[in-house]
Amino acid sequence: MNEPVRQHDLRVSDAERSAVASGLQRAHDAGQLDLHEFDERVREVWAARTRGDLERVTADLPALPPPPGPRKAFTDDDAGTAMKVLTIIWLCISLVNLVVWGILELTVGGIHPWWLYVAGPPGAVLGTLYAIGIGRPRA
Repeated sequence: MNEPVRQHDLRVSDAERSAVASGLQRAHDAGQLDLHEFDERVREVWAARTRGDLERVTADLPALPPPPGPRKAFTDDDAGTAMKVLTIIWLCISLVNLVVWGILELTVGGIHPWWLYVAGPPGAVLGTLYAIGIGRPRA
């Protein structure tokens, strides 16, 4: 009879091996493994053929720390949304003025960098607001 394959006996892919190796890296970074032990376990991970082999590599470790998520530049509240929108508007206006100035500088030459007057003051205000914590995530 054909019996279903147990989970422990399923072959592993390189993606699964890579995920476990990344988890071991996070465990090493968290101080759960020393460098020698980390090196041995990574070798075992890449030599593993089944899911059971992978589970044995991490069986004695506490729960592996989760992977770090992307760091947010702005909060999800109204202040963060306002800062995000104002920053995007400032950046677009500044870049357009920089490009126009660059084209004029290349074609005519000797043009004063007036785009700094457009970008500088609003950028300083946005930077100050962000520095004092408006729209910025905590820690």
